[in-house]
Amino acid sequence: MKKKIQNALISVSDKSDLNKVLYFLKKYKIRLISSGGTFKEIKKLGYDCTEVAKYTKFNEMLDGRVKTLHPKIHAGILNNRSNKKHQLQMRKNKFKNIDLLIVNFYPFQETVLNKKNSNYIVENIDIGGPTMVRAAAKNFKDVLVITDKNDYNSFINQLKQNKGSTDLKFRKNMASKAFGFTAHYDSLVSNWFNDELGIDFPDRKTITGKKIAQLRYGENPHQKSSIYSHGLNNKELGLKKISGKNLSYNNYNDIFASLEILISLKSTGTVIVKHANPSGVSINKSPIKSFQNSLSCDPVSAFGGIVACNYLINKRIAKEISKTFFEVILAKKFDREALKIFQSRKNLILVDISKYKERLNYQIKYFNNSFLVQERNKKTFDLKKLKFVTNLKPSKQELKFAEFAMNACKFVKSNSIVISNKFSTIGIGAGQPSRVDSCKIAVEKAKRFQKKKLRNSIAASDAFFPFPDGIKKLIQAGVKLIIQPGGSIRDKKSIELANKAKIKMIFTGTRHFYH
Repeated sequence: MKKKIQNALISVSDKSDLNKVLYFLKKYKIRLISSGGTFKEIKKLGYDCTEVAKYTKFNEMLDGRVKTLHPKIHAGILNNRSNKKHQLQMRKNKFKNIDLLIVNFYPFQETVLNKKNSNYIVENIDIGGPTMVRAAAKNFKDVLVITDKNDYNSFINQLKQNKGSTDLKFRKNMASKAFGFTAHYDSLVSNWFNDELGIDFPDRKTITGKKIAQLRYGENPHQKSSIYSHGLNNKELGLKKISGKNLSYNNYNDIFASLEILISLKSTGTVIVKHANPSGVSINKSPIKSFQNSLSCDPVSAFGGIVACNYLINKRIAKEISKTFFEVILAKKFDREALKIFQSRKNLILVDISKYKERLNYQIKYFNNSFLVQERNKKTFDLKKLKFVTNLKPSKQELKFAEFAMNACKFVKSNSIVISNKFSTIGIGAGQPSRVDSCKIAVEKAKRFQKKKLRNSIAASDAFFPFPDGIKKLIQAGVKLIIQPGGSIRDKKSIELANKAKIKMIFTGTRHFYH
């Protein structure tokens, strides 16, 4: 069912690309109504327009809080053109139909990001705009509402194809987008209030996102996938793809896993991730040594993975990285020579992470019609609560090494064991139902690639050892210090075994399950 557009109301905060729409509105003799900055912009561009106050014969008031909240506006939008009673009331009041609404809202999110004054922020909560948009979307059978300038071209094509009219399918599609737009906007406002009040887990949790891109596929080629940005700063992720093929769901999953670890490192470091698990983590004053040490942990698993660096990649480092096949490389910056080396490989994805910041303090997991929300695990351990449970105690330097190992361990899928030498991982056992199996895998990998470094190494466990068998396996491999949460009913046996082997053991009291 096609509907002719005769009257349009335009009120936009973002006035870019407005001129090309106005050209076609004039072409099809559509009368314009507007107010404020939009009215001035339309007049400036040389188009006839009636100001809202003149149209309603009611001046705006309360510092602009009330201007479009008027029966003449809302009746014009909401009346059912097929309802005789509605039409009789419209004629009686001498109200005109408003057939088109082009509206976007006060820039609330930009205001929050750039201003700290709460009163100023509140004044940038749009009321009139969302009210009109919801009204127009409800009445989509008769009214078209556009809330996104990216839909201007589609709208223009509608006008051309239908000679100044629009079809029902297009209006319904735009209505759907409009309700999504208002819901997104309201959630931003609601979440801002929760942040202001320090409410992390409100009775009603609204999770909203803006689509960034359609991805190549999901975890598997037969699954569709898109990425959305969440929160107030949802225009970008802080990730700039420099070159390479389009990113997939798996690419992003590994990117975020690697970034989470990278952000936790206290100095120059490299993280290599494969299937959301680290295959190597290392910090070193020398960036190239940091990469080499990270790769040496498990060069087989690293193949086809992601390299994440919190430093500039130069020509020398680029040559070293290029010796191994990686799918994605993340770095603070790439110099020109490095880019030349990497960009010779057509499908290699390069991502600049210099503007990436960790913004949200919670994690979400979905299942069917429910979702779980929890705080992010930003804790490694509390120095004041550490228990040195063996006869031999660690030195201050060993404690730093142990902290590094535990920090790496908390990002490995449970059950997890990480063996490290100084500030580099040398063996990682991930995702096993049995902790002793994780110990075996970590030891086997270390023996395979870093056998010499096993002597006097450090092992970290994400949770306590239910039996001493895993600890026995680590001791036999050459581990001299074990850091773990403790809390098993068999802790005493583990401590006795450690003392007998003359190794050191630390209890943190902090578990790091990561499922």
